Amino acid sequence: MTYLMKLCVDNAASSTAKQSIYVSNSTGQTLYIRGIIAANFDANAADVIASLDQADPEQVLNIRFNTPGGDVFQGKEIAAAIRNYPGATIGHIDSLCASAGTSIALACDEVEMSKGAFFMIHNAQGMAFGDKTELRDQADLVEKIELSIVDDYTEKTGKPPEEVIAMMEAETWMDADEALSHGFIDRIAGATAKASNAWNLAAYANAPAALAPSAPAAARSMIQANANRLALIQAL
Repeated sequence: MTYLMKLCVDNAASSTAKQSIYVSNSTGQTLYIRGIIAANFDANAADVIASLDQADPEQVLNIRFNTPGGDVFQGKEIAAAIRNYPGATIGHIDSLCASAGTSIALACDEVEMSKGAFFMIHNAQGMAFGDKTELRDQADLVEKIELSIVDDYTEKTGKPPEEVIAMMEAETWMDADEALSHGFIDRIAGATAKASNAWNLAAYANAPAALAPSAPAAARSMIQANANRLALIQAL
């Protein structure tokens, strides 16, 4: 089982009701990137793009993140849509922005992160099956995907690629101070708060103890109720 499949299975039943990811009211307009980044899950490209179409480019669009990551291709599509959005965007990392979520966050014009939040980068991963030639081809493809992510990080941070690659190899988890010192965010927002995490992060090797879920993962019976979501995972 790949990390993405495990991430999806572990968190498939984390939300029981579909909520609008775009909110516009007297306080401004906000787009929420929350949950698994994958088709048919809470954070998917189709819903994000539809929300961007509703947004008013004359106003600042606040994009708030709480995601354990997901599908790199869905993430790339979302990031491209945000970059092409004609208005100003501010990314807010409120609790967790990991894996595919980080490239989306860096697509915003500005990025701020709350004290107590975490930002994680790691190597691209994939699943392979076949003979030696097919396996080598798959490894080459994963490396190309990974280098495109390295480009996102080097453009934002100004770091040399080899330094970014080393951080990805190590599965690096950063708090707000570390993310700022490494150049992944533009500023720190808000007072210090206890880290809050709703996601099962067992798919990752180095998840901080501070991000252990405060409650057990949803029962497998609830996952069965989300069979329409899990059917997609078989094709990942």
